[in-house]
Amino acid sequence: MNPQVRVARDFPSLLPELGKGFVAVSKAAVEERGRFLFVLAGGSTPRSFYSEIARRHREDVDWGRTEVFWGDERCVPPDDPASNYAMAKVELLAPLSLPAERVHRIQGELGSEEAARRYAEEIRSVTGVGLPVFDLVLLGVGCDGHTASLFPRSVELREAQRAVVSVANSPDAPHVPRVSLTLPVLRAARRVWFLVTGPEKAHVVGQIFRSMPTGTPELPASMVHGVVETRWYLDTAAAQYLDPRPAGGDVSEHP
Repeated sequence: MNPQVRVARDFPSLLPELGKGFVAVSKAAVEERGRFLFVLAGGSTPRSFYSEIARRHREDVDWGRTEVFWGDERCVPPDDPASNYAMAKVELLAPLSLPAERVHRIQGELGSEEAARRYAEEIRSVTGVGLPVFDLVLLGVGCDGHTASLFPRSVELREAQRAVVSVANSPDAPHVPRVSLTLPVLRAARRVWFLVTGPEKAHVVGQIFRSMPTGTPELPASMVHGVVETRWYLDTAAAQYLDPRPAGGDVSEHP
């Protein structure tokens, strides 16, 4: 499926569309399946999006039927500055006062193997047996093309059965073990939205789009797509090496 691409001069300019799209996806999921299964990304780019949701869309989403997960986590305590959970808690979870039973964090402080095992069990308790199908997965992209904690040419990219893997060696700072959802799970998601900003990401974004539609293990993000929809939200700095119509996708420019 060809990606949809949204480009704006800066990430804040994309927030209104992101917010409206998020509300629409959440409502459709609740109406069609009775709940909304939402996977958060780490990194700095999603921070303002989470804040936008908490400030402007508190009343627009059925949070009592929303289940919150993470695509990956570093094996650090939950209050560590490097924790994806810690950032989301400050910007989204605490402002919304989400009930604990709806928040399914990765317990990285237990170590990667045990945290992966428990997270897989947690997901299974909510979604049932087999690979989970999430309604919306947010992802970022590293300068090396990794996404979640699936790194270029890593053995974890070959995982075909498990929903969650332990990542013992992280080439990306901080160099601590991690836990990640697997490629089959990311590809099973109904919708995948990539949020990418900054000139340091421009070359790898261009490479990713040139490798589509098949993708390559050298650029794990190029191998991920949603079943219903794949969107890339980019600022102009990150999008500077894209062709006008990358991979045949739909490109929209925002002021």
